[in-house]
Amino acid sequence: MLHSRVISPSDRSSQVVDLLADAPGVTNVVVLPGAARRPEGDVVLFDVAREVASEVFERLKDLGITREGSIAVERVDLSMSEVAEKAEAEAPGAPDDAVVWEELSRQVSGDSRLSWAFLAFLAIATQIAAIGVLIPSIILIVGAMVLGPEFGAVAAICFGLLRLDWRLIVSAARTLAVGFLIAIAVTVACALVSRGLGWISPAGLSGHTEVDFIVKPDRWSFIVALLAGAAGVLSVTAGKSSALVGVFISVTTVPAAGYAAVAVALGDWGDVAGSVAQLAVNITGMVIAGTVTLLLQKFFWSRYGLRLATPSPLRARPRL
Repeated sequence: MLHSRVISPSDRSSQVVDLLADAPGVTNVVVLPGAARRPEGDVVLFDVAREVASEVFERLKDLGITREGSIAVERVDLSMSEVAEKAEAEAPGAPDDAVVWEELSRQVSGDSRLSWAFLAFLAIATQIAAIGVLIPSIILIVGAMVLGPEFGAVAAICFGLLRLDWRLIVSAARTLAVGFLIAIAVTVACALVSRGLGWISPAGLSGHTEVDFIVKPDRWSFIVALLAGAAGVLSVTAGKSSALVGVFISVTTVPAAGYAAVAVALGDWGDVAGSVAQLAVNITGMVIAGTVTLLLQKFFWSRYGLRLATPSPLRARPRL
């Protein structure tokens, strides 16, 4: 269940309550007339099942609530109520299959922004991957995969393609490109210092067959990227963040960046090309699969999910 707080202009509160009364999957409705001060209006609290949340929020937006009032939503971690259980049972489908599109939109918009935290995590992950390549150590490479924050920007590109939101696509693609360029540059600088100190040499990458898969992309690399992209988007839309760990470990984006940085520092341009190709293959595969997954979710939910009536035109109604 999701807990929602609506601040509604007083002349629209009756329509809000009517909408909630007609929608299955809505319960625990509380109306506080005149309780809101900025913006002024009535406060309506209610719980809604994930399966119907997108439709309910869309109809509230049709009433102009987001223009003249507000809608706030938070997850309910624990609800002990037979009434709530009945309301959730009335909603069509299953909670894990439902996509709360407004929630997803806010999440990917945040993930598409280039931030210092994103750059720091990606740079650190790339350096750990580079050390894992040099030792070599599969454990370090796996750790770098989990630490990498790049999937959020990949999911933002997928969502942008679904909505044909070119601003979001460009923002997320810029975040990925700038993030990986800076992470690789920082790692190259560290590798050059290590080479100057005599810690590594041009022969440092020879004989490391354990990590050759990073610089040798093939059909399996693309297939794994497709599967990881689909699984990643499903985990985000279903709110199953734990599943993302498996997605991070499945793809070799960060290890490819780390290998490329070491290869640049050591002048091994053949491995640089292989690493960049691996990085491109993984990102492309995830974007394709993620976008297709969102399209399928939108198609099936729009066809088989709940359909609420469009609110009637605004007119004066008695104050609650």
